Amino acid sequence: MPGRIVRTRTAVRVADFLATREGKAHLSDYGWAQGMPIVMTQPAETLNDAMGMASIHGRAVLVAMLDPQTEELHMMHVTVPQAALKVTKACTDRLTMGEFFERLSTELIAEFRVKFWKNTAVAHKIPACPAMQSRTTSVARYPLPDRCHIDAPLAARASK
Repeated sequence: MPGRIVRTRTAVRVADFLATREGKAHLSDYGWAQGMPIVMTQPAETLNDAMGMASIHGRAVLVAMLDPQTEELHMMHVTVPQAALKVTKACTDRLTMGEFFERLSTELIAEFRVKFWKNTAVAHKIPACPAMQSRTTSVARYPLPDRCHIDAPLAARASK
């Protein structure tokens, strides 16, 4: 459906994180800017597929993934492929996003290339912070008021 946004658990967690001042400040420290694309991915999705989605934007992106065992939100910043970098060997077609995030947990920064890129890009892991791992959703933080019956007079609704 046009105009609809897919709301995965990862997307909800990212939206909740970005809804906080702490989240915006934390991501800004690692290259995020208002309006920057964020690619949601799954641990079993291949790096090739995820970077295909990132390539659509033609600029640096953030990539987000939920760890299936711990429910921790993982994020990385990925640059566009850079002609100035030495061209690296393309990553294997079977490399998953879960494996790539695991690699970044020890290396923190990695040069890499996927098969359809001519040049090498750089990915760096965004370290976790308390706001990033909060499972409190925006609905819980900002509860909506009870619905009023539409036929109730305005004065009656205001007195509730």
